[in-house]
Amino acid sequence: MKLRRLLAWCCLCSLALTRLAAAEVGEVKLARQYGIAYLPMMMIEENRLLEKHAKAAGLDVKTGWSVFSGGNVMNDALLSGSLHFATGGVTPFITLWAATRGTPSEVKAVMSKVYMPAFLNTRNPNIKSLKDFTDKDKIVVTAVKTSVQSIVMQMEAEKLYGLSDVYHFDRLTVAMSHPDGMAALFNPQSEINSHFTVPPFQYQELEKPGIRKVLSTYDVIGGPHSFTLVFTTAKFRQENPKVYAAFIAAFNEAVDTINRDRKAAAEFYVRVARDKSGVEPILKMLNDPEIRFDITPKGTQRFAEFMYKIGSIKVKPASWKDMFFPEIHNLPGS
Repeated sequence: MKLRRLLAWCCLCSLALTRLAAAEVGEVKLARQYGIAYLPMMMIEENRLLEKHAKAAGLDVKTGWSVFSGGNVMNDALLSGSLHFATGGVTPFITLWAATRGTPSEVKAVMSKVYMPAFLNTRNPNIKSLKDFTDKDKIVVTAVKTSVQSIVMQMEAEKLYGLSDVYHFDRLTVAMSHPDGMAALFNPQSEINSHFTVPPFQYQELEKPGIRKVLSTYDVIGGPHSFTLVFTTAKFRQENPKVYAAFIAAFNEAVDTINRDRKAAAEFYVRVARDKSGVEPILKMLNDPEIRFDITPKGTQRFAEFMYKIGSIKVKPASWKDMFFPEIHNLPGS
């Protein structure tokens, strides 16, 4: 009798341990930044798409959301475990991927999020091209040296001044969020007279008299490129396969929703982002052929090779697939 009770107890303990080992995270922590690029994440949050797809997989999860002004802080949150899915610029991600490659904290990208250009706008009438900037000018970027905008200026600096002076323009940059950068650009008393920003802010700035575009990232890269990506740790993906799959399904649903009805997507963005510009300007951006929501990585290898060449990262990916989890390796990425 005692033996049967002992065996039953052992079975119960074994079952409990198995269930514990199989348990996935109960609250998924996600983040986004400001701008049109984060529209899919806004839809996932507002429409509870991750909860929907997790439930279909037999999971009951909650989500917690944060909004960050730049990629560096988001990267720190991901590594600390206080964030599960990060979304940010391709170059801050590449920096993180290279720094964590082969470590217990290894980070890879889940997918691309959007192709779009970033514009360098200025109110200085003397500036016609990037080489016209002087020490009297200040340029807002989201993160000094590591943001997509900063890396693109380093690419241009190499063309203008050679490899030894790729950081030529970094001394002029100031880190701010996109909304704060636009406010500074509009303030004639501010020392900041230029802003390297993203939709919708870059288009809103160009509507103001005296402000014009100096440069587009597409000019430098030679065409469309992934601007932002979604990424997470290999540890989180391994320990939460159902949540990971549910997130991919939720993101794909958001992208399909945007591409299927751009007018409804514009209305959604204006409402959720509390954008005062109105639906028509946002719809115009979503219909812009230069802006496309797509999960296929584009141009990521080009950024990584340049960052390796100048020493910003210590390892060069053999291909874009080295930086992405295998679920999207079948796509025609670059």
